[in-house]
Amino acid sequence: MATKWQKQNPERRSVERGPNAVALTIFILFIVAAVGLTAWLDSRDVGDGIIGAAIIVLSLIGLYFLFALQIARQWEKAVVLRMGKFRGLRGPGLFWVIPIVDTVSSWIDHRVMVTPFNAEKTLTKDTVPTDVDAVLFWMVWDAQKAALEVADYRAAVAWAAQTALREVIGQMSLADILVGRATIDAQLQKIIDERTTPWGVTVQSVEIRDVVIPPDLENAMSRQAQAERERQARVILGESEKQIASSFAEAAEAYINNPTALHLRAMNMLFEGLKERGAMVIVPSSAVDSMNLGALSGMIALAQQADKAQAPRA
Repeated sequence: MATKWQKQNPERRSVERGPNAVALTIFILFIVAAVGLTAWLDSRDVGDGIIGAAIIVLSLIGLYFLFALQIARQWEKAVVLRMGKFRGLRGPGLFWVIPIVDTVSSWIDHRVMVTPFNAEKTLTKDTVPTDVDAVLFWMVWDAQKAALEVADYRAAVAWAAQTALREVIGQMSLADILVGRATIDAQLQKIIDERTTPWGVTVQSVEIRDVVIPPDLENAMSRQAQAERERQARVILGESEKQIASSFAEAAEAYINNPTALHLRAMNMLFEGLKERGAMVIVPSSAVDSMNLGALSGMIALAQQADKAQAPRA
């Protein structure tokens, strides 16, 4: 049964490989040559012993090419063991091994690897269960250490990243996790790189993909954010009122020694309010007496009646 790690990492393959296409082609050519040589020797009435020896020699040479000729791809290093001891790294390209004596124990990939990992139901510093998903970008810089110092460097890197993520989350509050993803990325990269360097692995970057919190807490945080925005709106409204009051105070200082300008301003405001049909404006009696607004109201009323009389003609 496949493990969870193998399901999450479908690129993982066994180190065992069959014969490559080049070696298999050479082996088939030797077999064909053995068959042809057998037919030719038989036509020459050569003894059966010589024919058998020729077939055995060609077959052995073909088998040697089949198992000795190896090809490593451009991004690979082959770890060769001779009688169980480390012999060296081979590749990329064509290389030879001694069948039975030499074995290729591992094929180390030097490309940048992408490993997703997560921490489920991990308690933060303020005891909030949190699910965090992250992605790790790493590569092998020393194939010898990756093959000899750790049994399965891919699984080791994944588990090191997961434990480091749980450790970092446990040291931070939820608010710091939500707003400080760049800080978490830097801490995780430093911790994981320190753990994987002895294995010949270096971490290029770590990125937090998602932070999931409980739904009840999410709703509470949403209400808190709404309340905070309402508080800010009220503060802004209060500041606006203070600015308006300050403007009115400056205007009052301008009008205090110039009653004529104040009367003109009041008459203009009254005219703007009364010129609309059906508008009703309540004016204090003191303002009517001081600014002689009665005559003005009468003039406005006569103007409105004149407009009504001309309306049917139009």
